[in-house]
Amino acid sequence: MMDKNQITGLVLIMAMLLGYQFFFAPKIDPEKPQEKPKTTQTTVTPQKVAIIDSNAAKTAAGDFSSAAVGTSKDVVLENKDIKVTFTSQGGRVKEVLLKNYETYNSFEASKKEPLIIFDQDFDEISLDLPTTKGNIDLNKLYFNTNSVGGMVAEGKSDKVVFKLQLANGQSVEQTYTLAGAGFLVDNDLKLTGLDGILKNESVKMNWVENVRPTEKDLTENRKATVNYLINDGENFDQLSESPTGSNDAKLDQPLKWVAFKKKYFLSSFITKNDPILKAEVVGTANEQDSVNIKTLRANMELNLAGIKAGKGNFQWYFGPNDYNIIKDVAPGFGKNVKLSYDIFLPITRYVFVPLFNVLEKVFSNYGLLIIALVLIIKFALLPLTYKSYVSMAKMRILQPELNALKEKIGDDPAKQQQAQMKLYGEVGVSPLSGCVPVVATMPVLMAVFMLFPNLINLRQQSFLWANDLSTFDSIATLPFSIPLYGNHVSLFTLLMTVSSIAYGYYNNQNTPDQTGQPIDMKKMAYITPVIFMFVMNSLPAGMSFYYFISNIVTIGQQIGIRKFVDEDKIKNILDDNRKKIAAGGGAKKSRFSEYISKQMKAVEEAQKVQPVVDTKKKKK
Repeated sequence: MMDKNQITGLVLIMAMLLGYQFFFAPKIDPEKPQEKPKTTQTTVTPQKVAIIDSNAAKTAAGDFSSAAVGTSKDVVLENKDIKVTFTSQGGRVKEVLLKNYETYNSFEASKKEPLIIFDQDFDEISLDLPTTKGNIDLNKLYFNTNSVGGMVAEGKSDKVVFKLQLANGQSVEQTYTLAGAGFLVDNDLKLTGLDGILKNESVKMNWVENVRPTEKDLTENRKATVNYLINDGENFDQLSESPTGSNDAKLDQPLKWVAFKKKYFLSSFITKNDPILKAEVVGTANEQDSVNIKTLRANMELNLAGIKAGKGNFQWYFGPNDYNIIKDVAPGFGKNVKLSYDIFLPITRYVFVPLFNVLEKVFSNYGLLIIALVLIIKFALLPLTYKSYVSMAKMRILQPELNALKEKIGDDPAKQQQAQMKLYGEVGVSPLSGCVPVVATMPVLMAVFMLFPNLINLRQQSFLWANDLSTFDSIATLPFSIPLYGNHVSLFTLLMTVSSIAYGYYNNQNTPDQTGQPIDMKKMAYITPVIFMFVMNSLPAGMSFYYFISNIVTIGQQIGIRKFVDEDKIKNILDDNRKKIAAGGGAKKSRFSEYISKQMKAVEEAQKVQPVVDTKKKKK
């Protein structure tokens, strides 16, 4: 059962969660948050085939004029996970398709359409070479290739080579290599014999993606951010997550990689040798657009000397933002998955993630997996729950004495509090002993709150009425939007709220009244779950279900513990402590009891001095 300190601890947790909701979490989109993409609201017009003036194109290409006109050829390279289409125009990536993933709209309609994570009609990767006659955009030049592409067998690898051949053995070569599994594409850029053409400046890479929605909640999608890792010391940083407005940053330090995070998916440019020299990253939310919901941009500078020296070795990652998949891609790359706040990171990394990996091998249904996860965590924390209950039992046994003190002292909260603390010191009881177990379980609560919204494992996993545990479940759509709550009703959130209120009611029946408190903590046990309901209504159904099961298991544990705790025995122990402490020997005072004794003496001395001081003031 819970005393004032425990409930205060929970209220603080709620405050942190609400703080997160107001300042970091996405706000509910009042304009149809569940609206499906409208093809009429695109902000980017698909590329059109234009009639090119060959002479003008050759003139603009300068020393690369021989490659200014040509015919583009597509080459497809794929493995069991990914399908990449390359084009000879620019020797670049044209389209990337993830075979085993689909958008929420495709999933809901049972279309089973592979997810397109990169599309040249909306996205662009350009490479500018600095020449003595001006910068040349390689995307406007036509490369030659003899590659035929095809399916790459597991355990093997295949490559596509694009070559732009100039006079006197001068050339630009782009090579892409794909393994038989995974989401990494190796990209080697080779410059041969171009010293007389190129200026001693950096190579400019301009990367733009217009993010299309992949999940149910458009507002949550718009939180897609640009992440980047500073190479010096491998310090991870990112633009602030926001479903509105624009954010940007200029980075003058070397970078190991730049990633565009789109909720559960990543596109990333990774350097294998020389780092990115500097970069400017921008994220702009397209608040009224349901097709291109956010525009991400990275303008990067690459070391030309390193590329000419054969160090132009890079990688592209196009795939899921799954910690188990990305953690070894590059230094610090696993931080793209926000497992938790840094202070709670060890719990998620070394407890929850391994537990999920093990349970996934046992349970194919993620609802059952969550139930098993709750049971494991709750029984691991059972000793703390037991200790908390025993502490509350001590408080309940002392309640008659506390009531007697209240009647004797009257309505003076300060004196009531002093008398209560004095009584605790006399019997060697620390009220903090009931709060410590709750505080110890806070990291688990906060770890779940941070982990579940970022856990791709729950994506498009159904359970009962929820077709996707990674987003909110909706059993009804309201004709209006309630501030903070939204315009839908989440049944899992309602069940969580009811179970929290039931838990509060159970505790209130067994928790002694607190004397001299300005806030009725028993009422807070009913108010807090309602506040929490507003926070949780648009968060993942899997998380609400976790808290619901956790409440049910906790109530069961409390009932079970109560049957095994002998309160008569505890009362005898308290009476023995009282005698021994009063006699000044035997039972050793706890640190809390010693602290209370010192504080009580200090208060008594202050009360003796106060009347004298007041008298002097009156005379003046």
